[in-house]
Amino acid sequence: MPVPAFNDNYLWLIHDDQHAAVVDPGDAGPILAALRERELTLTAILLTHHHGDHIGGVPALLERYEVPVFGPAGDGIAAVTHPLGEGDRITVPGIGLELAVLDVPGHTRGHIAYVGDGAGNGGRRWLFCGDTLFAGGCGRLFEGTPAQMAASLDKLAALPPDTEVYCAHEYTLSNLRFALAVDAGNEALRARMELEAAKRQRGVPTVPSTIAVERATNPFLRYRDEHIAARLAVDGKVAAGAPPLAVFAALREFKNHF
Repeated sequence: MPVPAFNDNYLWLIHDDQHAAVVDPGDAGPILAALRERELTLTAILLTHHHGDHIGGVPALLERYEVPVFGPAGDGIAAVTHPLGEGDRITVPGIGLELAVLDVPGHTRGHIAYVGDGAGNGGRRWLFCGDTLFAGGCGRLFEGTPAQMAASLDKLAALPPDTEVYCAHEYTLSNLRFALAVDAGNEALRARMELEAAKRQRGVPTVPSTIAVERATNPFLRYRDEHIAARLAVDGKVAAGAPPLAVFAALREFKNHF
């Protein structure tokens, strides 16, 4: 379940009606309130990267709950008790959810993602991707390179199409406005914009998305598409005939100033 925080963050609470794990608790207050409201006991903390809006609530949660803290081995988070990297698998204490770990650098050097393959979860596949993949977009390159981020997104795009994408921010409408600027002929994208705008008018979160939806509408997963490359060339953002990685880098730079 999403727990809103700050202006546009989602902190994710995974629970079985008794025990709960929290993903990227940037603020302890909303999580503690949700635990009280649902009479849940916190059994684990999962972190994707070191930014304060993802880890800021960890100390206050640990004051109340003595629980393991899972997180990236290479992202400099002192609170992590169980450092993780590509190929690791964990069983989340208390709720028995099995998750695989992927290295997805780009936003930060050590960013990781957690993937549930549906086992023991009613067949539903989950991806907790922090700030690497957003609904309709991707994270800024604060520490990594375009090549790293493109490779990370390709890795996520290769997950099964029905994988549910639990990203950490409500950025969808602004991401889709940018997407339409570079991929205006995409009918699936236009339909998605209408759908997501209607959700926000009702105060409904636009996440989770799915990998299938992102493949069809997210320009940062579609950077090899010739129409996107041509549009960027017309706008002078990249040279005509530029290789895909140059197109990706131009897309990310264009979005930075959009």
